[in-house]
Amino acid sequence: MKILQVIPYLRISWAGGLPVRIVYELSKALVKRGHEVTIYTTDAFDKTSKSESQRESYRLEDGIAIREFKSLGNRLGTTHHVIVSPTMISLVAKELRKFDIIHLHEYRTFQNIVIRYYAKKEHIPYVLQAHGSLPIMGSKQSMKKIYDVFWGYKLLKEATKVIAVTPAEAQQYKDIGVSENKIEIIPLAIDLTEFEKLPEKGELRRMYNLKENQSMILYLGRINEIKGLDLLVKVFAELLTRISDAKLVIVGPDDGYLPALKKLVKELKVEKRVFFTGPLYGEDKINAYIVADVYVLPSFYEIFSVTVLEACACGTPVIVTDRCGIADFIVGKAGLVVEYDKDQLRDAIFRVLNDEELRKRFGAGGKKLVRAEFGWDKVVTKVEQVYLNMKRT
Repeated sequence: MKILQVIPYLRISWAGGLPVRIVYELSKALVKRGHEVTIYTTDAFDKTSKSESQRESYRLEDGIAIREFKSLGNRLGTTHHVIVSPTMISLVAKELRKFDIIHLHEYRTFQNIVIRYYAKKEHIPYVLQAHGSLPIMGSKQSMKKIYDVFWGYKLLKEATKVIAVTPAEAQQYKDIGVSENKIEIIPLAIDLTEFEKLPEKGELRRMYNLKENQSMILYLGRINEIKGLDLLVKVFAELLTRISDAKLVIVGPDDGYLPALKKLVKELKVEKRVFFTGPLYGEDKINAYIVADVYVLPSFYEIFSVTVLEACACGTPVIVTDRCGIADFIVGKAGLVVEYDKDQLRDAIFRVLNDEELRKRFGAGGKKLVRAEFGWDKVVTKVEQVYLNMKRT
């Protein structure tokens, strides 16, 4: 099949751009299965020096044909401004008919408006994957409502299929008017080859200057208000009265909330126990998971979480709130699920840190779960079947 993937940005760090990771890994896997895959995107976040001809021409990466269109403003802020790329219109009008299937990523984007129009004109089926962006929450709510009225509802109505990563996201589609027979639930995945040869935990603990009985709590992800990091820091401050020698390590890029979080850490007088590393990648990121005694994701809203899968792949027990869509997958197998509540979160962390047998059971269970359910081979097979069922005849 000739498959087109559409996403408004491709040049963003893996730590702060989950949809980018998904699009790229999915495209690589589809190429390996013999499909021709093209990505339409923009140069947002691309700070490299390129001529106009270099920017607006195809390039090949891992067998994927990538076309970056010039974006107006060339930036995407923490509030996810719409990235406008008007130069794509003329090319889409000429080239879209050559594709068998279109896969749109994210929901309220300029690119989706353009592709929807020409896909309808050329009778090309498309699947939409919102990546958790359906709810009207956060900033610019009035603009999101306007988008939905003028373009969003049409985008959903005319999609042949939509992909949800959890039952919770499937319900979001239903709430906005999508019929159940259009919805496919397909979880996200991770590259399991990254976790085949894991380093020894003991050696890493020495690298992190951890004493033999010192506990380390890890958060890894964007430093954004929605992640519940204020709750985690408050809980950690209380835990220090019961586990005096613990460390809280916060890994990830600032997404607008770092100054406020550091201020809270200072107000609670826990600066000597809370460490901000910035984003970590590759081996450094894996080492952080392995050295931690527990990985905590205290999000107020989280449709899914690849970081939880990564922690599980490293054999690290996890604790998440029931606001995280992945909670149903891991509860009782790889970790604990709590309400978005300070007392419940505090008690859960204390329980895991003080029960070595529980940590071992959750660690082993997490590894087994990820390898059985969340490798790319399984996920790509499901996506590929969706494509085959909706392919033009």
